[in-house]
Amino acid sequence: MRGTVEGLESPHPLGLELPSPYAEDDFAQRFVAGLDEVLAVVFVTLDNLDAYFDADLAPADFLAWLATWVGVDLDENWTMERRRALVRRAVTLYGMRGTVAGLQELLELSTGAQVEISDSGGVAWSPVPGGELPGTPDATVTVRVQGADVDAKRIATLVRDAVPAHIACEVVTG
Repeated sequence: MRGTVEGLESPHPLGLELPSPYAEDDFAQRFVAGLDEVLAVVFVTLDNLDAYFDADLAPADFLAWLATWVGVDLDENWTMERRRALVRRAVTLYGMRGTVAGLQELLELSTGAQVEISDSGGVAWSPVPGGELPGTPDATVTVRVQGADVDAKRIATLVRDAVPAHIACEVVTG
């Protein structure tokens, strides 16, 4: 939540808009000056509203709220750059959901580690009518994540959420 900012002046001071009997009244001017201090933040926020919806420019506390709008669960332990990158790419990643490329990018953004994914090929098609389908009959996905500080439990949750329910998943870290 935005609060007052020390030294921030209102672009539209209320004291200048008062009728003439109050314009020269010291008490009225001091009273509305207090309101100016509170309203200055509102004016500045509204003047820069488009920046709040840009993952690269949004204030940190608003970025967390913006992440909920695009369905991203941010980890507080991540760097701000990693959080911003994930929010920035969220909509594109949802368009790639269920693909190896989409899963790989999601995991790389979420972990900052190198990710290798092996797919059984169950989503491929045969160019020959009635021909044998490539891959194995059992659909599986194996995810290998190389990194020192990766959380295997979190990665497994991300993989389970991104891969269709009927696909067996294996996560290998280290």
